[in-house]
Amino acid sequence: MLNDDLRSRARAVGALLRERGETVAVAEGSAGGLVSAALLSVPGASAYYLGGAVVYTRQASIAWMAGAVETPHGMRGATEVFAQYLARSCRVKLEATWGIGEAGAAGPPNPYGDPAGHCWVAVAGPSEATRHLLTGLDEREANMSAFAVGALQLLLDTLTP
Repeated sequence: MLNDDLRSRARAVGALLRERGETVAVAEGSAGGLVSAALLSVPGASAYYLGGAVVYTRQASIAWMAGAVETPHGMRGATEVFAQYLARSCRVKLEATWGIGEAGAAGPPNPYGDPAGHCWVAVAGPSEATRHLLTGLDEREANMSAFAVGALQLLLDTLTP
């Protein structure tokens, strides 16, 4: 499922992180590991990629993210607050320069009230940023790829203001 958009952004992120001597950690949900897979597909990824987790359920969030940073009251998945929490938590847990958080709804429509194709991505580090993505698609794999591309693009935009 790694497409050219994912590969090109991962190469660009990898080059910038290596050049700057910085590292990244990833906590993703609906992208299903594609952010990490794209970053790891770049030769030399061990210079900047510290690790990642697919935080797809509440249980995973508690097991892998809890305790790193304060948990926002009333937080729920597929929100800006949750994406920020994921980015901050994975950054602290792995002692990375940057953390990427992704939380969305890939589809089909779900009982939680989040539309398919809706996602929040966040970056935490020396600076922070968030972005809301709406693909307008019900196609799960297409949304997963779009969410991963969006997360890498947000980090690229943050690294190169």
